[in-house]
Amino acid sequence: MSPFMGEVVGTMLLILLGDGVVANVLLGKTKGNNSGWIVITTAWALAVFVGAYSVASVSGAHLNPAVTIGLAVAGKFAWGNVLPYIIAQFIGAFIGATLVWLHYFPHWAETKDTGLKLAVFSTGPAIRSVTWNLVSEIIGTFVLVFGILTIKGAVMDSSGSAVPLNMGALGIIPVAFLVWVIGLALGGTTGYAINPARDLGPRIAHFVLPIAGKGDSDWGYSWIPVVGPIVGAIIAALLYGALGSF
Repeated sequence: MSPFMGEVVGTMLLILLGDGVVANVLLGKTKGNNSGWIVITTAWALAVFVGAYSVASVSGAHLNPAVTIGLAVAGKFAWGNVLPYIIAQFIGAFIGATLVWLHYFPHWAETKDTGLKLAVFSTGPAIRSVTWNLVSEIIGTFVLVFGILTIKGAVMDSSGSAVPLNMGALGIIPVAFLVWVIGLALGGTTGYAINPARDLGPRIAHFVLPIAGKGDSDWGYSWIPVVGPIVGAIIAALLYGALGSF
């Protein structure tokens, strides 16, 4: 498997399981209906583990354009590979979201609230405020990328070659815990996209797929979970470098 395909597959698994748990909690007549925020944040953390561990030895398991850009800014990933990785991540995210639509196919018609259907695919603010929603995404992604840089786990070196995990599966576990605590501690404002592909790829899927009774895809908000994570990742990388890449 090529690094490009590794990012497609890893991101697909991430979104299939991550958006899948949101569908299970929010859609009508599912076994997990109304099981709550703890279920969502826990499954998203496990989705990160599954997606990352599946392809870490192939691509470094970025699975997130903000992570890819942050690693490049920090000098830990070749800039020439940034665009191919981001394209792969968006493709994987779209495929994963499409699989969620197919998996829960009968349940879309059983869900009357169009906002809940959109929430399966993409994030949205609890209180809509351009400034503070953007700040939330910047802070959340800063924590993610700074944490990944200091954990020193599944990354790529400056030549684009995969760096083996220091401790096998254990190298991914801290990243999964990192995503879990971000969701629990910081996710209540915007739903913690912290990943442009995770939000925009499925949002595009929501827009193009024939989902029963779907509403608007909320394009007016869509730039925030793209710009915010990129800004947060760059700040994290710059601070990491300023502190001496400890």
